[in-house]
Amino acid sequence: MSLIPEFELGLWNAWIFVLLGLLIGFVSWALISKKAMKKFRIVPNVPKTRAQKTSDKIYLPLSLASMVYSVFLPIKLGTLWFYVGLAIWVLSLVIGLISFVSFGTTPLDRLVTKGTYRVSRNPVCLSGFLADVGIGIACASWVFLLYAVVDITLMHISIGAEERFLLEKYGTTYREYMNRTPRWIGIPKSEKTD
Repeated sequence: MSLIPEFELGLWNAWIFVLLGLLIGFVSWALISKKAMKKFRIVPNVPKTRAQKTSDKIYLPLSLASMVYSVFLPIKLGTLWFYVGLAIWVLSLVIGLISFVSFGTTPLDRLVTKGTYRVSRNPVCLSGFLADVGIGIACASWVFLLYAVVDITLMHISIGAEERFLLEKYGTTYREYMNRTPRWIGIPKSEKTD
């Protein structure tokens, strides 16, 4: 990794990862089920804190800037950076696909707690973070790795509004899920049985 970021317009740049990730995500989501499309919505009218509103305002422009930057960010083909980054990026796709399948195959009136949702309350966000880390490593770009850290920090701030919505919608069921399942990733606590 060099201190000064590389800017080089080219065919073998990070935009390939970004575009493939977006295409695979959208296509797989659309193919899973129409029910999943009904479930996929922005959290409706949940009051947000000032930090969450600020996070939301920063998130989209930052994401768009990362996509533009990816057009000028060369992939380090044939290097260890590339292979490690590619492996992390592929892992992110697998996590994302399993998450979409779990989401799409759960009835609309039920909380999604299977598949990757057993080890993370936010596996789709985790998948996006891993994709960004994979791209940053494959391109040996500290700028893209920094973007990944800022991105996951913004998601961490914003996710509170979604969790309040889910607590209102599912009540005790969601609180129990929160108590046994980590926000990002980890070994879930066992369910207590009385």
